[in-house]
Amino acid sequence: MKIKRQKAAKKTISFYKYNFSFREPFQILLDGTFCQAALKNKIQIKEQMPKYLMGEVQLCTTNCALKELETLGKELYGAKLILQRYQVRNCAHFKDPVPASECLLSMLGETNQHHYFVATQDHTLTAGLKKISGCPLFYIISNTIVLDKPSQVSLDQVQAVSLGELVSPAQQQSIRSLKEEQGIGQVEGERRGKKRRRKQSHPNPLSCLKKKKKGPTPPLKKKTEEGEKKRNRQKKQKTEEVPAPAITNT
Repeated sequence: MKIKRQKAAKKTISFYKYNFSFREPFQILLDGTFCQAALKNKIQIKEQMPKYLMGEVQLCTTNCALKELETLGKELYGAKLILQRYQVRNCAHFKDPVPASECLLSMLGETNQHHYFVATQDHTLTAGLKKISGCPLFYIISNTIVLDKPSQVSLDQVQAVSLGELVSPAQQQSIRSLKEEQGIGQVEGERRGKKRRRKQSHPNPLSCLKKKKKGPTPPLKKKTEEGEKKRNRQKKQKTEEVPAPAITNT
């Protein structure tokens, strides 16, 4: 069973790596329910997660998940101690905490652009996670950590990408990087964001000068015609000259 579980996990991880650009270190968001189940089943999360994912991991949580454990009392004190060891990611509910399930869903958004794995035993949270494409889910069953199969939403998106109906997240990222290299996105943003200021136009100093009055211009055409006539007459006189008489020897 252990070998089959490892093969299934390897296949699922490669699915998210290839189709949704998941990379090491893998980020895993945990809530109090998962830590409580791990404590009850004597599972060392920090040791077993890297082995299960066959790579480096970052275990993290949110302020809302910690606040929820504080309000639930002494029964979950051990889960709170475990959860406090991990990184705390900033959420949008710092002043007004919300339930952990709502907070983790907001961290993922609609596309899980930060590539989070989620570890939880909360049924309402798992139902919401399965509606988000590209969201891997961990839970604990029979004293073991299990990586759930890709949801139907994720499979449908991959199929749509393969048919050319959608652009995959990896392709979107490559397009963004190409735009940044070429400076296309920045130029468009600057053009839209900044308005051009019109410079104050000053009058041309030459246009302010008074126009000089011009006198009557002599008729140029008549002169040219008379000159042409004189030249033509001279040519005609040269052609009408009488040739000299020939000298004869007597």
